[in-house]
Amino acid sequence: MTNDKYAKAYKEVLEIIKYFPEEEYNKIPKEKIDFYIKNMDRNYEFSIDPLIDLSEQNISREANAIIVTLFEDYFATDEQKKKIKKILESNQNEEEDKKREQYNPDDLFKNKNKNENTYTNQSTENTSLVEYKESFFTRFKNFILNLLHLNK
Repeated sequence: MTNDKYAKAYKEVLEIIKYFPEEEYNKIPKEKIDFYIKNMDRNYEFSIDPLIDLSEQNISREANAIIVTLFEDYFATDEQKKKIKKILESNQNEEEDKKREQYNPDDLFKNKNKNENTYTNQSTENTSLVEYKESFFTRFKNFILNLLHLNK
């Protein structure tokens, strides 16, 4: 399953980078491009519209991760690499804090009791709108995509 996801992601990445200017495309080592070609899913149909912003296209999470890696390795300045590193560290810390909070053994049984009480009182509570917050991946994807549009 994972290999299938990456095989499709390689196809998506190849489709995206073919729209890079030649000088930018040539910054990516030929071995890497050959690897993507060799391991891509040849039956997967994927295309992008070069007239639409990349952030608005349906690109897999795996392909985004590969693009971010390519950007960091071959196109980013030292300052951009530092920003990316800070963002990654910050987001990693947030994820760890969420997991720590969610799976804290001391609070695990407290939450269970709270949930039982919530189900019994659910009919009397008012419902409210849920505030939408962008996920880490969406924020990171938007940041990288903004950085990639240097040639506009």
